[in-house]
Amino acid sequence: MARVLDFVFFLYFASHIPITILIDSQAIFPSSFFPDQVVALKEWYCREFRDPMMMEPPQWFLSFIYCEIIFQFPFFFVAAYAYFKGAAKCKWLRLPAAVYGAHVATTVIAIVYHVFTYDFSTSKHPGPRDLRERSTLFAIYSPYLFVPVLLVLDAAFSAAYRPGPSGHNASNKKRR
Repeated sequence: MARVLDFVFFLYFASHIPITILIDSQAIFPSSFFPDQVVALKEWYCREFRDPMMMEPPQWFLSFIYCEIIFQFPFFFVAAYAYFKGAAKCKWLRLPAAVYGAHVATTVIAIVYHVFTYDFSTSKHPGPRDLRERSTLFAIYSPYLFVPVLLVLDAAFSAAYRPGPSGHNASNKKRR
C-alpha cells in the first residue's frame, strides 16, 4: 500500500465484510440464522445507541440493506484486495469506487436526514430523544458517509489512477 488513503480504504472495506455478515444482514434474515451472541450484540447496539432502524427497519431502509448485501457486499472483497495492492496498481478500480462511493453517500444522507428529523417517540423500539442522542447515532453512521465521499473525491482527483509516460503512474514518474 503506497498511500495512506489506500490503507484507510482497505480498512474500511475489510471491516465492512464482517459488519455486513453479522450485523446488517440481521435486518433481512431471521435471527435464527445467527449465533445468539451476534443477535445479542445487535440488540445491545440498538439499545445503547438508540437505533430503531436496525430493530424494525422501515421499508426504505430495508432497500438499502438489500443493496448492500446484493451489490455492495461482493464489491467489499474486490475493493479490499485492490486497495491492499494499492490504487496505483489497480487503476481499473477508479470507476467502481466512484460508483460505490456515490451510491453509499447518497443512501447515508437519507439515513442521516431521518435520524435528525424523524419523530422517534412513536417507534416501537427506543430511538434518539434529543440532539445529543441523534448526534451520537449520526457519529455511528458517519464513516459510511465520509469514507464514500472521500472515495469519490479520490477517484475523481487522485494521480494514483492516472497513467504516466510508458504506462507508469504519476507517482513512478516522480521517482525518476
